[in-house]
Amino acid sequence: MNIFVGSLPYSLQEADLQELFEAYGEVSTVKIIIDRESGRSKGFGFVEMPDDEAAQKAISGLNGSEISGRSIAVSQAENKKP
Repeated sequence: MNIFVGSLPYSLQEADLQELFEAYGEVSTVKIIIDRESGRSKGFGFVEMPDDEAAQKAISGLNGSEISGRSIAVSQAENKKP
């Protein structure tokens, strides 16, 4: 399942995000979106988890949790329109 993670602290690294989600199960990929011009995080990213049940637990457990003083938003990512 592809998971959207928003309101991330700009200092958070992909390895930190992966560690956070691995507490709930296997993580396939982690991608924090970077601004092309500034090279800084845009404050959101995506986490892919192969086990939908573990992904749902991660969404429930992490949505609204606080990281470095910011309350993060975690939800199932919507599919891109072709």
